[in-house]
Amino acid sequence: MIPNWDPVLQALFASLFTWGVTALGAALVFVLPASSRVFLDSSLGFAGGVMTAASFWSLLAPAIEISENQMGKLAFVPVAVGFALGALFVHFSDCMIPSCVNAELTVISAISGECQGTNAPGVMNEMRIKKLGEDPAAQRMLRSERNCEENVEGGRHLQMDEGAEDANNTARSSELGSNPSASQLLSWRRILLLIMAVTVHNFPEGLAVGVAFGGVGKTPSATFEKAFNLAFGIGLQNFPEGLAVSLPLAGFGYSKWKAFLYGQMSGMVEPIAALLGASLVLMMEFALPYALSFAAGAMIYVVFDSIIPEAYSRGNGKMSSLFAILGFMGCVLALFLTDSILTLTFPIA
Repeated sequence: MIPNWDPVLQALFASLFTWGVTALGAALVFVLPASSRVFLDSSLGFAGGVMTAASFWSLLAPAIEISENQMGKLAFVPVAVGFALGALFVHFSDCMIPSCVNAELTVISAISGECQGTNAPGVMNEMRIKKLGEDPAAQRMLRSERNCEENVEGGRHLQMDEGAEDANNTARSSELGSNPSASQLLSWRRILLLIMAVTVHNFPEGLAVGVAFGGVGKTPSATFEKAFNLAFGIGLQNFPEGLAVSLPLAGFGYSKWKAFLYGQMSGMVEPIAALLGASLVLMMEFALPYALSFAAGAMIYVVFDSIIPEAYSRGNGKMSSLFAILGFMGCVLALFLTDSILTLTFPIA
């Protein structure tokens, strides 16, 4: 990311950086145990703080300034509309994901087997029914998954009735051997849902990077340094996200290489979204405040709908809150430090 480069090229390199950080986070599956939740929750909290700060200073502040120049007293209109549309985009994208998914981390709970307690399939299906409502297509998918689960569970119960509880592992092996197609279908279906959900959430993040670099120089507040900090903040958020995908997959029984592969795949969509965002902003400058606000709304929605709830879901809420404050403060500090460092490193004539 060089200040004097073409904005589209800058957006591409910035999004490749965020993808690389996703892969770096996923690579921790090789060194961390599958139950390392404290590190993951702390990272999520820190990333949430960074993204919240970056959303305002790198996206909303330039959007407000541009709107004031374009619309005067009605400057709040494009900012409010863009922000609301960004949040609604992520919300309805979540609703369009089939079956039980409303965030990538929700699917992780299913994949990692954390809901496999007493009557777990029934409890999960009841929750999904409440979420799905009367959507016939979604209900058909739910019934299909339920049939898979019942086939697998039926084989398990037959095995467990014949022996003591310490024979559970043997029963699971027999179950998979007796009905491999059902178990494989359920496993791969959940993997597909996981990839779909993470892709939906990473698209607006890549879009935010592209919009930020595409808008550099349009106003005094839309600077390369702020776009750089936004990309850095999203990269920090992607670090625990990659880990959040790969770690439960390893715990579920996938090889560490497969877990790493699926984890880093979650960031592949960001370069595409970044190129799209930067190109659209350069072609339609009048839409810049809407685009900046849209990206900010999408990011804030992801923070409060997915990152914070997941960070609090394992009893590490206080630690996550502390790291969220540190992340927010760190982003503000980095904003001023990066401005000075980049000015010295890449003086603009």
